[in-house]
Amino acid sequence: MVLNYIWIFFFAVAFIVALFRLVIGGDTEVFSAMMTSTFDMSKTGFEISLGLTGVLTLWMGIMKIGERGGAVQVMSGMINPFFRRLFPGLPQDSPAHGSIMMNLAANMLGLDNAATPMGLKAMQQMQEVNTRKDAASNAQIMFLVLNTSGLTIVPVSIMVYRAQLGAANPTDIFIPILLATYFSTLAGLIAVAIYQKINLFDRVILAYLGGISVLMAGVIWYFSTLDKEAVTVVSNVASNIILFGIIMVFIGMAAWKRINVYDAFIEGAKDGFATAVKIIPYLIAILVAIGVFRASGAMEVVMSAITRGIEGLGFNADWVDALPTALMKPLSGSGARGMMIDTMKTFGADSFAGRLACTFQGATDTTFYIIAVYFGAVGIRNTRYAVPCGLIADLAGIIAAVVIAYLFFA
Repeated sequence: MVLNYIWIFFFAVAFIVALFRLVIGGDTEVFSAMMTSTFDMSKTGFEISLGLTGVLTLWMGIMKIGERGGAVQVMSGMINPFFRRLFPGLPQDSPAHGSIMMNLAANMLGLDNAATPMGLKAMQQMQEVNTRKDAASNAQIMFLVLNTSGLTIVPVSIMVYRAQLGAANPTDIFIPILLATYFSTLAGLIAVAIYQKINLFDRVILAYLGGISVLMAGVIWYFSTLDKEAVTVVSNVASNIILFGIIMVFIGMAAWKRINVYDAFIEGAKDGFATAVKIIPYLIAILVAIGVFRASGAMEVVMSAITRGIEGLGFNADWVDALPTALMKPLSGSGARGMMIDTMKTFGADSFAGRLACTFQGATDTTFYIIAVYFGAVGIRNTRYAVPCGLIADLAGIIAAVVIAYLFFA
């Protein structure tokens, strides 16, 4: 229901702004730009889905091998005490626990291509025990919000863009991003826990969260001792070794149990193709709405209003130059990336705005894209409170990014 209102809002506001630009400003091209955007974004949505087909086919097959060989069950057992409290409605022996763990791990390593198939697999497994097939379950909402918070340990792609645009130290945003995304994830977790009445002061939850915090602190310390070239090399090598290591563990355990690994892969891979096709309408719907909103100039209106409001209150508005990235990120990953690059080109990669834009890019994830893809893959239309909680995580990440950027770069 929330997506319905948001979708209508994007089109309605876009139409009003475009009409104003036509009648008052004499802009005769605005509606042409909006219509062109609908075609372009429809094509983009299809191409994204098409691009996902191969990756989904691969990882759905790998996940099936892991299930047959028992690797997923082993992973589920490792985090079962923690997930049993975060996902109380999910059966303890559900294979979704393992899929959730692998998805979150892939996200933290910045391996988006691997994370999405694992996340879709987790959603399908949770949907199997969902009593209301058209409405999101508590477990699915918790999982989705943890995804939208964008917890990332190694933001390799952002560092690469900074290097390409001439940053003196491309890795100087590493710790700020890690801190901002941590606060974003924590805010999302707390928001969902309040809705679901989950006791976050449970000793097991505190122990796991404490362990994760210590791990992140260790990662921050280790990478802070490396030079910029070493950070990129180590993060790339470590991420891919871990990922390929998981594949080998899955295959090895299945082979040890005398499972026909090839047949298991083919069986799972078939699901990947079907899933990719299923998400096409959901993805195109949200991307077209975002494209129209942007092409109409509504995004520029929002930006101008925010800038005037901040300056009118007498606050420093330097951070507003980077705000387009933050506002675009929940809507479109590629759009936010474009905004980030544009900010660095306009103000400089080592400017305050340039660094903050990079921090925004790494602090959260594409909330509406994730909602469209993940819920669309299992046919859920009633997202309940998933969108508000996801946006709370986004807002926390944005606020944290601004504060942290002033501490590190101002």
